[in-house]
Amino acid sequence: MAVAYLSSLYPAISHTFILREVRALRELGARVESISVRPADEADLLSRADRDEASTTATILPAGPGRVIAAHGAALLRSPARYLHTLREALRMARPGWRGRLWQLFYFAEAGLAAQICRRRGVRHVHAHFANVGADVALLVTRLGGQGWSWSFTMHGPTEFSEVDGHKLAEKTADARFVACISDYCRSQLMRLIPPEEWDKLDIVHCGIDPRQYDWIDRADRHGPLRVLCVGRLVPEKGQALLVDAVADLAARGIDVELDLVGDGQDRAALAEAARRRGVEDRVTLAGAVGQDDIRAHYRDADVFCLPSFAEGVPVVLMEAMATGLPVVTTAVMGIPELVEDGVSGHLLRPGRVDLLADALADLAADPERRAEMGRAGRARVLDEFTVAGNAARLAESFARLPAARER
Repeated sequence: MAVAYLSSLYPAISHTFILREVRALRELGARVESISVRPADEADLLSRADRDEASTTATILPAGPGRVIAAHGAALLRSPARYLHTLREALRMARPGWRGRLWQLFYFAEAGLAAQICRRRGVRHVHAHFANVGADVALLVTRLGGQGWSWSFTMHGPTEFSEVDGHKLAEKTADARFVACISDYCRSQLMRLIPPEEWDKLDIVHCGIDPRQYDWIDRADRHGPLRVLCVGRLVPEKGQALLVDAVADLAARGIDVELDLVGDGQDRAALAEAARRRGVEDRVTLAGAVGQDDIRAHYRDADVFCLPSFAEGVPVVLMEAMATGLPVVTTAVMGIPELVEDGVSGHLLRPGRVDLLADALADLAADPERRAEMGRAGRARVLDEFTVAGNAARLAESFARLPAARER
């Protein structure tokens, strides 16, 4: 089985789950060729796995005029009609206005280069993660490829669901050979865009972790303050500002608590200022971006994992935390309830409520035995349904049904 994985940026800090999936598929015997629209920044290759993957990933950009002309010239000569049809298709998919048409021309140019890479590497099925740029390019690659070429994508959300028309979700879902949906919630949102007779192309394929890398951590003899960990991009939708306020609330109640914010992003300075303004700067650590080689130390030192997001798919960081035996406090939004069971593996809260967040953390601070019990239940849940090996096997079954993915 031969498949090209096409991403807008690969490998990337926030896309470790793609790397795990690619490697799990290779362990199952698939030949997976990785293609990235843009090259990874050296500063973002924080683990050995990232660096190894970057060294074998083909990149589309940067591309000089000679390379673009050669790739598109070959495609035009191979089939002028197909080439012009693909160009029309690219422009048809454009957002309104000249800017939208210009970006689609860029995607068309990138597709010509990606199609050339696929031909050279002997693959005719392209898989993209996210229904964004990678999916646009993947669709156009198969148009240029012609008969026998196909594509598929993994649907995550939530960003794309807030702009269904702009991302052309209905068209992409209808055109793809199959769609791997990371949750039932995600699948349900696509079901409303296509006719019922096409629903069987929507497969449930969770993201997953390797439990060998996130084994159980015994915290039975833990003493001292309640150490709360949050891992994720520092952006508004993750809700970390609420967590800073909750820490201030707990401190005002006399509860000894410390917060470790792992990740980087546009809200970093604002979060630091919020901690200073609330008088808890000595309780809040902004650790910055951390690679997979070092993240385990943060899970080891934590008592509770908290992710107060306003919108999510099914966060992989929750799976990682639960696999190590951490109880979780998070919000009951989108796909999260399919992973976390309220009162069993953690607390599921209504989003945007600092009071509920502080109360849930206070509850866990007072009961170490409950934390351990929730941690055991959480690990069992991850091992049951959210391992990368199990879900890569489901994805491999979908690929195996496609003639274009079979080795020739």
